[in-house]
Amino acid sequence: MSWPAGTPEAFALVRAGYDRIGPRYRDGSRDNAVRLHFVQTLLDRLGPGSVVVDLGCGSGEPATRVLAGHHRVVGVDGSLGQLRLARSAAPTAALVQADMTRLALRPGSVDAVASFYALGHVPAAEHAHLFASIASWLRPGGILLTSAPVVAGDGRQEDWLGVPMFFGGIGPEATRQAVEAAGLEVEGWETVAEDEGDGRTVSFLWITARRATGERRGPGR
Repeated sequence: MSWPAGTPEAFALVRAGYDRIGPRYRDGSRDNAVRLHFVQTLLDRLGPGSVVVDLGCGSGEPATRVLAGHHRVVGVDGSLGQLRLARSAAPTAALVQADMTRLALRPGSVDAVASFYALGHVPAAEHAHLFASIASWLRPGGILLTSAPVVAGDGRQEDWLGVPMFFGGIGPEATRQAVEAAGLEVEGWETVAEDEGDGRTVSFLWITARRATGERRGPGR
């Protein structure tokens, strides 16, 4: 089953799914070596006391917790159940329940935006607009670090970690075009395969990009 991009049903399905899987998702994420590697990649690029937005922060493990140990972090997630877990993991972080595609932040107000695996739950038609919004939030020279799907299209999977789940993506070429069109300069670009267990692997595109220091563009469609 698929839906027209941007419909509320997609967000509702993702929110309900993560509410249901709760601690199971946290426990599977806490020691994820790939996620921890890219958290460190971001930390290595940030100055002291940076303001970081963690889009799709989930349970806060491990990214929000680790980032909040060094910087001022705003965690954003649609799942109230996951945010309750994040409050325990990262008590100093500011936590916001929201659909990331509808989030409004003051332009030029943050030093970095991170998003670990969450972009794959965003309808395909929203990806370019989200990158443009992120670019507008970043200060000149600010950093985006995110994973992105390697497969294009929207759809529903009936049994993902035991719950129905929505997935969306635009693929590597369109993702790069959207990132660059937003005014972000790509600094890191690699596809990483991860072991999901039982002989299964899944690949994600990992992107590190920096806000150009010239004229700022606002979000637009």
